[in-house]
Amino acid sequence: MRIGFVGFVIAGSALLASPARSSAQTVPKIPFVEYALPNGLQVILAPDHSTPVVAVNTWYHVGSGDEQPGRTGFAHLFEHIMFMGSEHVPVGQFDKWLESAGANNNGSTTEDRTNYYEWMPSNALPLALWLDADRMGHLLPTMDQAKVDLQRDVVKNERRQSVDNVPYGRADETIRAVLFPAGHPYSWPVIGSMTDLSAASLEDVKQFFRMYYAPNNATLVVAGDFNQDSAKVWIARYFGPIPRGAVAPRRPTVPSFRVARDTFLVLEDHVQLPRLYETWHTVKAFAGDDASLDVLAYVLAGDKNSRLYRRLVYDLQVAQDVTAYQDGSRLDGYFQIIVTPKPGQSPSKMASLVSAEIAKLIDGGITARELARAQNTIRAGQIDRLATVLGKSSELNFYNYFVGTPDYVQQDAARYARVTRSDVQRVARTYLGAPKVVLTIVPEGKTGLMVDARNER
Repeated sequence: MRIGFVGFVIAGSALLASPARSSAQTVPKIPFVEYALPNGLQVILAPDHSTPVVAVNTWYHVGSGDEQPGRTGFAHLFEHIMFMGSEHVPVGQFDKWLESAGANNNGSTTEDRTNYYEWMPSNALPLALWLDADRMGHLLPTMDQAKVDLQRDVVKNERRQSVDNVPYGRADETIRAVLFPAGHPYSWPVIGSMTDLSAASLEDVKQFFRMYYAPNNATLVVAGDFNQDSAKVWIARYFGPIPRGAVAPRRPTVPSFRVARDTFLVLEDHVQLPRLYETWHTVKAFAGDDASLDVLAYVLAGDKNSRLYRRLVYDLQVAQDVTAYQDGSRLDGYFQIIVTPKPGQSPSKMASLVSAEIAKLIDGGITARELARAQNTIRAGQIDRLATVLGKSSELNFYNYFVGTPDYVQQDAARYARVTRSDVQRVARTYLGAPKVVLTIVPEGKTGLMVDARNER
């Protein structure tokens, strides 16, 4: 689902001491109150008086998957524009006022949602709520060409820094364009393309805001040390007058598809070492096999005792690193293995070794110890995400949007506890035994290092 594994040490005897099947009981519930304002804003309040801090976490139910081909990057563009001031907040003052109150804030965008969050001393809660309400209800009157152009250039520069000019930075968008069918909501990158960003007009951007950044397309979570009655008064006062927006378009149902055959790609880049990416189409988050695929990822590359780390990095010492993860998002998912060979080692050799380890797992399954280590480590991660009020606010919003209820953390733990050794063996056979997309990123002029059908095994 959301768990990526690079070879590192997490699991040990202490983690293995607790039976995995008790996970639903050892992951605590999050007490909360849920209600909605007349304008459609969904509100979730989760008091926690253990420390004098509070978090405000607003999710807009829009991500890059809601964009259209030729109009990509808008959700991420708004992640920046929303910090540019609003009708009652001058440019630059949003951050300054929060920082003066001892608060921190940030935002993020994925294929599925955009979120904005603040965490702060408890007495700063009214300020954070008022600022968030002002940009929800009063951003549009101040949105002009100069602001859009400025943030468009910021996003373009971010793309240069994180995609175009960073080693291996174009891997994700290269794979997505081939793994998913044309027009699939996940077939383009979250950050969008330079061409689409350049083509976006001021009216295009305004219309996107009108459609998606309305109270009836958002969920507000407040978690931490606050008085519920006071919070309800502030939320009603600041957010209540914002008018309901139009009903956002429903995302199309993603049709099922299969990767018809192994597809081999090569990409030249400014890198010293080649890198191998193998990607399989799998399932969306919370689908039946999602948890088993997360466990499989851990068994393959979750710690120094994992199959691929032990074989490639420790025993043979032919790889610098190895990563495996199941990326289950709201509409679809994929499983990916990434290997960087050591100098003098070829990507083809890495592909052969990866194939051999996968075949061994498919044929022989996994051990009880491997399963317990994976389940306990995943459960430890779930508990760790609940350790802060900001983490709790994020988990409540996540479960609310992905499964329709904020109250799902224990059910989530239980689905991992139910995974069996035969489940892991089955999903390895079903998904990793199917056709895949293989990308080799190579140093410029070294396309001969590409992995293809002739040298994969």
